Amino acid sequence: MASISQHFEYLRANNQCALIPFVTAGDPSLDITAEALRVLDTSGADFIELGIPYSDPLADGPVIQAAATRGLKQGTRLGDVLQMAHTVISGLRSPIILFTYYNPILNLGVQQFLELAAASGIKGLVIPDLPLEEANEVLQLADAIGIEVTLLVTPTSSKERIEAIARQSRGFIYLVSVTGVTGVRSQMDTRVKDVIRDIRSVTNKPIGVGFGVSEPEHARQVRDWGADAVIVGSAFVQRLAEGTPYRGLRAIKYFCNDLKTSITPALR
Repeated sequence: MASISQHFEYLRANNQCALIPFVTAGDPSLDITAEALRVLDTSGADFIELGIPYSDPLADGPVIQAAATRGLKQGTRLGDVLQMAHTVISGLRSPIILFTYYNPILNLGVQQFLELAAASGIKGLVIPDLPLEEANEVLQLADAIGIEVTLLVTPTSSKERIEAIARQSRGFIYLVSVTGVTGVRSQMDTRVKDVIRDIRSVTNKPIGVGFGVSEPEHARQVRDWGADAVIVGSAFVQRLAEGTPYRGLRAIKYFCNDLKTSITPALR
């Protein structure tokens, strides 16, 4: 499987904007999570973010918080998620990006965590509560083991901070579209267009936009503003949780197709 950077190079060469859906591991069960990864992989996803359930998810809104709570109640733990990933990833086309808070990594040990993640086939890592000033150890260890750690930019980041983050971020740069937590929103903040321009002025690395993207119209808008990837979380998590697991899997399949179609001009 290609690395995050290599896959972005392929997509850019083919004039494609990437779709990155997000699901929470263990909601409603790890077996359903495994099936969700397979469904998304064949329904338009270019990468998939896999969230580790955590008891204090500060960056997440109510939908993903509730999913994390359900996952924890199922007994889902980091080791279980990595074991599940190991059994599924070899059959996927889409590189998997692990989304986890820093505390579970520290509890296991950074080196051991990265070794287990790499052995499971994980290609990327997003740690929303890891500040740039404390990222060096993780970045260096991850580089050595072949996992690309992506850092986050917010709409309030200064140009100097954007430049510093852009230098350090691997794979792509994650632009948080709102000041606040994840969640479904009715419209995109127009400041995103300006921040994309600011990032573009200091780096040629791919830019992914997430937090608040919840409809095909949002995805298309983000693409038109110049993003290389659209990241959609709460809207997938919400659909997967509604009704029976079968209905949830069908819902994310059709939603994933709709989103990919909306950002792929040749398919419209």
